[in-house]
Amino acid sequence: MKIILKNTKRLLPSNELENCEILIEDNQIKEINSTISEVADREIDVKGNLVLPGFIDVHIHLREPGGEHKETILTGTKAAARGGFTTVCSMPNTNPVPDDVETVNALFEKIKQDAQVRVLPYAAITKNLKGEELVKFEELAELGVFAFTDDGVGIQTADFMLQAMKRAKKAGRAIVAHCEDNSIVYGGVVHDGKVSKALNLPGIPSLSESVQIARDVLLAEATGCHYHVCHVSTKESVRVIRDAKRAGINVTAEVSPHHLILNEEHIKEDSGDFKMNPPLRAKEDQQALLEGLLDGTIDFIATDHAPHSAEEKAQGMLKAPFGIVGLETAFPLLYTNLILTNKVTLNQLVDWMTIKPAEVFGLPYGRLEENAIADITVVNLEKNSVIDKNTFYSKGKNTPFHNWEVKAQPILTMVDGEVRYIDEEEIQHG
Repeated sequence: MKIILKNTKRLLPSNELENCEILIEDNQIKEINSTISEVADREIDVKGNLVLPGFIDVHIHLREPGGEHKETILTGTKAAARGGFTTVCSMPNTNPVPDDVETVNALFEKIKQDAQVRVLPYAAITKNLKGEELVKFEELAELGVFAFTDDGVGIQTADFMLQAMKRAKKAGRAIVAHCEDNSIVYGGVVHDGKVSKALNLPGIPSLSESVQIARDVLLAEATGCHYHVCHVSTKESVRVIRDAKRAGINVTAEVSPHHLILNEEHIKEDSGDFKMNPPLRAKEDQQALLEGLLDGTIDFIATDHAPHSAEEKAQGMLKAPFGIVGLETAFPLLYTNLILTNKVTLNQLVDWMTIKPAEVFGLPYGRLEENAIADITVVNLEKNSVIDKNTFYSKGKNTPFHNWEVKAQPILTMVDGEVRYIDEEEIQHG
């Protein structure tokens, strides 16, 4: 099947936009040109809007199996498509945990049945995420798992992480780490700072994150394993990762949109919608994260989309689970708060959401060029909207950004040359 995207604009390295048309045949971009003379089976008029490579998110939670009241593979990937994401990587904190051949195969089968975008699942590092017994790395790598992580829990002993890195290296996969030393978390629910004191809530020290990263980069140096740090949140963590990269250690890192846009001072009351792990840190941490992204210490952005039920989140900081949703709000929030404020360029943001995660993990996606896989996101940069959690495709409505005014919105998402989301009010198609 041939599809032509008409009246499109593409982003040039100069950050200027250029008019073009795009021919898609089967799952490939066959031609990008000012005009295309081919006769197509379908033409889609995108009304002069911007065409980008499909966004990639290497850190999301789909909750299925076991947490279907929070999210399913179907609802989560519909939310991803609406947010412009064409490839997502699902974390293994499900029930059962994907930690053996049987559970991983069952997960792949469910993804094949229900996923609306490409889903690359992680396998756990330890059985049942308990940190007591390592999984069979090579066996699971052969099945095609994306990488290994116990996301949601830090690996608590150096020996366990050392052995995990050795096995992951042998299996040709990365270790992706939620870094948190439980011995110095002290039951915290927010950052140990101004707000924890003002609201009389137990605080999570920055050291609980950075001290484990410091340990792990030395283990990565010793093993040669690709070590990737999830959702970096502190200035000390940025410093450790920067030093490790300068030393030539194979370490990469991500930052979440909420840590770039918010800090602890945005928390005005005891609300579960502001409870996330790692927590919103101090202003100086927020600034260090942006600086780390700009200088390449942090490689790219990942949402850490973590849906929960309204009832769970209504319990307040002490009892509510950690996590906020992010797939449907990421691009508009980042565009509005980083680009329109002149903190970053559009090319930089697009790179952090497409080509950079693809390069870090060796994925054949994230490019808008001839002969590339036809993963495409069309964005209306001029569209003004108000974030309304009640309209989310995700089952999770847990966001601190409800009622925020934003600009720019994905209006068409294609995966492997197939339309997976279309805003019928914005797009004309035949």
